[in-house]
Amino acid sequence: MGVKNLVIASHVDDEVLGCGGILDETFFVYFCGIDESKIKKNKEATPTGERFIELKKVADFLGFKWECNEKSKVNHYTEQEFIDIFEDLINSIKPRKVFLPHPGYNQDHRTVFNAAFIALRPHDKNFFVKKVLVYEAAHDVIWNPKNMNLNYFVPIDIERKIKAYGLHKSQIRGMRSPQLLREIAAVRGAASNCKHAEAFEIIRWCEDAR
Repeated sequence: MGVKNLVIASHVDDEVLGCGGILDETFFVYFCGIDESKIKKNKEATPTGERFIELKKVADFLGFKWECNEKSKVNHYTEQEFIDIFEDLINSIKPRKVFLPHPGYNQDHRTVFNAAFIALRPHDKNFFVKKVLVYEAAHDVIWNPKNMNLNYFVPIDIERKIKAYGLHKSQIRGMRSPQLLREIAAVRGAASNCKHAEAFEIIRWCEDAR
């Protein structure tokens, strides 16, 4: 089965926090940056570093393909550095759906969302993606829950999502714990008449011609 969907992730682990329940072999995930400094002081991420090892385990478990930008510096993103990257990526993959990070209080999330929003504009040189959605970030659910218009829900296997998140061992912490992900999924499930779900905000949704 080929790639049909694109997830743009500001950081490694955002893909599981927001889309872990739907990720499979039909997805390509583009990571805008990776940083190991919170694991070992002043240590940069390398292909043999802990974060890369965790990422590879998650991708193998969920089945998605991926690429990681090793040049951009986490917490110092600029819109301009990503616009062309995103346009080229979208024109290459030609995805049916694109999933973007919610532009909450995190500066990298806002920068990545804005750059992707520009890259997804209708333009002669751009592939037109018919379905564009925004995924949740656990910290935004806690800090600014009224800032998203959740209008698209997908039932998920929460145990699969929790297992995938557990593979990002270095990133698990109290304010985005596996239990928090379970509770968010239960609330989204209650809102959509299922046990657990992931919720998204639709930015653009165009049906195929009949």
